Amino acid sequence: MRLVEYPDAEMMMISLANVLAGEINAALTHADRVSIALPGGTTPGPLYDDLCETGLDWDRVRVLPTDERLVPPDHPRSNEGMLRARLLTGAAARARFVGLRPGADGMAGLVERVRRAMPLNILVLGMGEDMHTASLFPGAPELEAALAPDAPPVMQITPPGQPEPRMTLTAPVLRGALSTHILIAGTEKRAALEHAAELGNPQLAPVSLALRGATVHWTQEQ
Repeated sequence: MRLVEYPDAEMMMISLANVLAGEINAALTHADRVSIALPGGTTPGPLYDDLCETGLDWDRVRVLPTDERLVPPDHPRSNEGMLRARLLTGAAARARFVGLRPGADGMAGLVERVRRAMPLNILVLGMGEDMHTASLFPGAPELEAALAPDAPPVMQITPPGQPEPRMTLTAPVLRGALSTHILIAGTEKRAALEHAAELGNPQLAPVSLALRGATVHWTQEQ
């Protein structure tokens, strides 16, 4: 992995937004559509504020969350709600959103919709201090199945100690991304990431499955 350090969070978000916009534009020169998977949570909100203002051919961009809590889209903990509020506005509202919440066609329909968006051209991941990424949590009963080479592209998972079940992109999807960025802030998360790299075991440190070839963006400022 490659580590890029920033003096503050604002500079990190502006820089990464420019990098992502450049990668999206480059991918669009070779493909009719590109797919980008993005994390929820509080950290990346300013990134999306910057990215949505970039001049991209948003009609040709598919946006997926890396994971989703099984709550209504208008719930404060919904990743879809955050992406719609912070990224899919203005010109970026023309992007096609591929949600991870099962619809009337059930899991089979969801799996097919996600599969049609593969492979990911660009993947942005966050990471918790427990070394989880997306909703691949250490100790989750479904983790082994989600890490398997033949895992479906999206699965439901039950994170230990969390208030609701979640949907998550699985290891084959994360490993298959053409460009991967990991966004973290604070000394505790940097220490956790370095520990994950040392362990190299996705069962104990799920983020380790995405570290090879990834660019890690870090600032001490939280």
